[in-house]
This record gives sequence, C-alpha cells and structure tokens, in this order.
Amino acid sequence: MRLLHTSDWHLGRAFHRVNMLGAQAGFIGHLVAAVREREVDAVVVSGDVYDRAVPPLAAVELFDDALHRLADLGVPTVMISGNHDSARRLGVGAALIGRAGVHLRTDPAAAGTPVILRDGFGDVAFYGLPYLEPALVKDEFGVEKAGHEAVLAAAMDRVRADLAERPRGTRSVVLAHAFVTGGRPSESERDITVGGVASVPAGVFDGVDYVALGHLHGCQTLTERVRYSGSPLPYSFSEADHRKTMWLVDLDADGRVAAERIDCPVPRELARLRGTLEDLLAEPGLDRYEGAWVEATLTDAVRPADPMARLTERFPHTLSLVFDPERTPADPDVSYARRLAGRTDQEIAEDFVAHVRGAGPDTREQDVLRDAFDAVRADGTVREVPR
Repeated sequence: MRLLHTSDWHLGRAFHRVNMLGAQAGFIGHLVAAVREREVDAVVVSGDVYDRAVPPLAAVELFDDALHRLADLGVPTVMISGNHDSARRLGVGAALIGRAGVHLRTDPAAAGTPVILRDGFGDVAFYGLPYLEPALVKDEFGVEKAGHEAVLAAAMDRVRADLAERPRGTRSVVLAHAFVTGGRPSESERDITVGGVASVPAGVFDGVDYVALGHLHGCQTLTERVRYSGSPLPYSFSEADHRKTMWLVDLDADGRVAAERIDCPVPRELARLRGTLEDLLAEPGLDRYEGAWVEATLTDAVRPADPMARLTERFPHTLSLVFDPERTPADPDVSYARRLAGRTDQEIAEDFVAHVRGAGPDTREQDVLRDAFDAVRADGTVREVPR
C-alpha cells in the first residue's frame, strides 16, 4: 500500500505579516496532484490542520475545498486533530464525511478503533491518535498522573490490543501528534510541556509497522518506521534550513517500509542575515537574498537610524529585524531575553523564588509550581510567551 504522509498544514496562519492562504491553497493543489500522479492508495494527515481552535472563514473554506478534492479522487484519507485544532469542531460531521472516504479521528476514546483499508495483500489498520492533552484525557485512559508518555502509552496499549485480535498478517499504521524524543523542534511549534516532560520515547509506538507523526515542523526520520513529515510551508525563520516535503511511503506485504520525500512548493526562500547594517547593505555575497523573506540581526554597537527602511531598499521582503549588539557575556547590558533563552517556565519560576527569598523551592513547592503551570495551559486561556 502506498501512503502519502503529511501534517501541520496550519491553515489560516500567517508568516510574520504575510498572508499565507494563497501558498496554502497552492500546497493543497500540489497534494492532490501528487496523489493522482504517484498513484497513492491512502493519505494520512497527522494533525494541526488549522492554526487555531476557531479558524478564520477563509481557512475553513480552504479545508472544505481540500476535503472535496480528496474525496473526488476516490483515495481514502485519514486525518487526526493536533494541539492547534479544536478536536470537537474538526470532528463535526465525521461519520457523514467518512462515507466520502475522509476519516476524521478526533476522539481520544476511539484510539483503539481503526480505519480498515485493503490492498492486494490484505488489511491495513489505520489508528488515529489525536493530540492527547494529558490533564484532559488521563481519566479516559485510566492513568494516575497526567503526563504525555503515560497517556500515549495507554492509547498504544489499546492499539496493540485491537491489533492482536485482527487476522494474522494485518499491517498497521498509527497517526499521532506528539513530541517524540530525538525530534528537532523549531520556533513555530506551540509548547506542549503541560504534564511535565513534553517528549515521549519512540519505543512507545513499538509493535506497529509505520508511525506517521505530526507536531514538529521539520521533516525527520526517528527510525525507519517512525517519521515526521513536517509542515509543508515555513512558519518561522528557524525553518530557514528546512526542506519542506511529504513522505511517500510504500508498505509491502510483510509491513516493510520504503519511504521517499516529495518536495512541496515554497513561495519564497528564507534568509537569516547577521551583521552590521552597513555590512548587510554592502556585502556583494548577499545578492542572492534580495528576493527572499529576510530576518536581519543587526550587531551594531549603537542602534542605527531607520534600519528597516534602509534594509528594505536592498531586501524588499525583510519581515523581521532583531538587534543583538556584539558584547561580552560580562556586559551588564546583556538582554533579559537572552538570559531567559532556552529556559522553561518552571526553571524561571524556581529561580524567581530563589531570588526573592534566598533559597530555591523544595520538592513539594516544585510540584505546586508544576501543577499551576499545567492547570493554566490545560485551561487554554494563557499561551506560552515566545522568548
């Protein structure tokens, strides 16, 4: 069976101030053409279809168009919700849409109930594990302490139990939206550290033939059977070195995997440039980036006048301007943001406690802080502030 694995469409999302809806529509057209031209048997979409729980109307219309075009191909599609999606909204009409061959899997309780597709070698069971928010699904899966590894392991137990009841030789594909250990994140994924440690080991998925992952925006191979497709379009400058692709996966009669990357159309190259303003404006080697979307980091010791206006004369698509004067680490003017870079909310809060009272929190107080952060993120009213 030939699968096309994609994820993280983020319909409705902009790239800085650039509307990406046209590029997203272009990707949908590319996806449909690839399904037809490469004789794909099934499409799997591993979450984050939309960029937010209540997407703009134009994004909903594009998704509606995608559903119709996929259904018209007569090629089954299996799709799960991600942490950016509203599972309830995305899943509206799932049973009815399923009659057209587009199978939406947004209910955690149905983790062990597969979509069964068939080829010349027999059955392939597709198990959809939507994004599992630990605090919200721990009761459904009967785990005592909410955590990503615990709830995913419990969901996979249901998958393996169902698979054990299937005819011998049934092949299996799992769709999941999670941060799996070994994956490389970028700046454009929303934090999912609710429940303590965000990442889960790849071994959680043992026992199935292919795991189609979503959440991380870079295309990655964790093992031959466990892969991220990545997002089809860039959504942050941290993705400047990404090659945006989908996975074309062939699953043979014995469940062996052969995979090939299919490139996605990218509307414009990304460039991260660094140096003094005068150097960026004068360096001949930067000519190739004059048509790119540019993030410029200025290292001038003194902030220059009108830097954005001057940069856009040479690089008209400059979208982000960062000031990072070259200073020694001991310089007292080193920014607060830099001191916080790479630190979790938990670590920052513990340091604050230590600063205020002269001693860091004990184990019980650490648990209180952790539970507080989990409760806020699970509520969804407060989002992580980028640092």
